[in-house]
Amino acid sequence: MMNNDKRSRRYAWTVVGLLWGVALLNYLDRQMLSTMKASMMVDISELQTAENFGRLMAVFLWIYGLMSPVAGLIADRVNRKWLIVGSLGVWSGVTLAMGFAGNYDTLYVLRALMGFSEALYIPAGLALIADYHKGSTRSLAIGIHMSGIYAGQALGGFGATVAHHFTWQTTFWSFGLIGIAYSLVLIIFLRENREASLRHKTRSAIKSGGFASVRSSLGMLLGTISFWVILFYFAAPSFPGWSIKNWLPSLFSEKLHIGMAQAGPMATITIAVSSLAGVIFGGLLADRWIRTNLRGRIFTGVIGLSLTVPALILIGFGGGLAAIICGAILFGVGFGMFDANNMPILCQFVSPSRRAAGYGLMNLTGVFSGALITTLLGKSSDSGNLGRDMAFLAIPVALAIVLQLTMLKPVTANMEDQ
Repeated sequence: MMNNDKRSRRYAWTVVGLLWGVALLNYLDRQMLSTMKASMMVDISELQTAENFGRLMAVFLWIYGLMSPVAGLIADRVNRKWLIVGSLGVWSGVTLAMGFAGNYDTLYVLRALMGFSEALYIPAGLALIADYHKGSTRSLAIGIHMSGIYAGQALGGFGATVAHHFTWQTTFWSFGLIGIAYSLVLIIFLRENREASLRHKTRSAIKSGGFASVRSSLGMLLGTISFWVILFYFAAPSFPGWSIKNWLPSLFSEKLHIGMAQAGPMATITIAVSSLAGVIFGGLLADRWIRTNLRGRIFTGVIGLSLTVPALILIGFGGGLAAIICGAILFGVGFGMFDANNMPILCQFVSPSRRAAGYGLMNLTGVFSGALITTLLGKSSDSGNLGRDMAFLAIPVALAIVLQLTMLKPVTANMEDQ
C-alpha cells in the first residue's frame, strides 16, 4: 500500500511536469507571430499595416475568449487526457501550417483556428492537475504549471531570433513539429485521474442531458454569489495584467528615454523572472497555510494582489529606473502569487464535475477584460497618459481584495461532487 501511495504521489507530479511542457508550447506558439512581423511582412505585404496585423492578433483573442467557457463545459464531460492531446495536436498542426501560408487570408483563418484549439487546453489541464493534487500540494502544483506559461511567453521572443538566422517559415515548421511530437509523448505517458474515471457514469448522464445539462451546470455556477465574487476577483487583476504584458515595454521606453530594443527585453525579463518567483512562493505559502486555515489560499491571493497596488503606482507615477524596476518586480511577484491560487480557490467552492466550466468562464472574463483595457490604453498612450491610467488600474484590484476578504468564506479545502 505504501509503495502504491508513493507511486501515486510521484505520478501526480509527473502529470504537472508533462503539462508544464504543454503550457509552454501553448503560449510560445501564440507569441511567435507577434515577434516575427518584420520577417513575415517581406513575403506577406498586408502585414505592413498595423491595422491588418492588429486584426490578426485580435481574432485569436476573440475566439479564444468565446471558446473558453465552451471548452470548460466539454472538459467536464469527456476524458481530459484525450482533450489535451487533441488540443495540442491541432494547434501544433496549425503552427506547422502557418509556415506554408502564402497570403494574409490564410494566416487569418489559421490564427482563428489556433484560438479555437488553444482554448480547449487550459480548463482541462488545470482541472486534471486539481484532480491529482488535493490538500497541501494543489497550489504549488498549479503554480509550477503556470510557470510554464511564463516560460512560453519569454521563449516566444526567440521566434524572431530563429527567423533572423533561418526563415519565418522554418520557425513555424520547427515548433509545429515539436508540438506534434510532444502530443505523441502525452499519448504514452499521460493518464486520466482514476477518480475522474469513476465519475464517467455521471459525465455520461450529464452528456445525455444535452442543453438541459449545460443549463444546469451554468445555473449552478452563476447562481452562486461566491462564484460571481471569484469571477470579479479573476477579472479585476486582468486589467493591469494585460496592460503590463502589452504596454510595459512602451512605458519603459517612454519614462526611461531608451529605445524599444533595450526597453522590451528589460520589461519582459523583469516581469517573467519575478512572476516565476511569485508563483512558486505563492504555491508553497498557500499549501502550508491551508493546513491550519481554510482561507489560507484566499489570504495568499490577497497578499499577492495587495503587492500589485503599490506596484502599479510605482510603475505609473515613478520617474526613475529604480522606481519603475521595483514596481515591475513587485507586480510580477504579486501577480504570480495570485495566479498560483485561482484554480485552488475555485476548487473550494465548485465541485470537480464543474471546475473546468468554472475556469472557462473565468478565462472568458479575463481575456475580454484584457482586450478592452488594451484598446483603452492605446488611446491613453496616444494622449500621453499611459502611466497615469495604468496606475488607476489599482482601483478595481483594491475592490477585488475587499470583496475577496469579506465574501469568500469556504467551508472545505476541496469541494466534492454532491
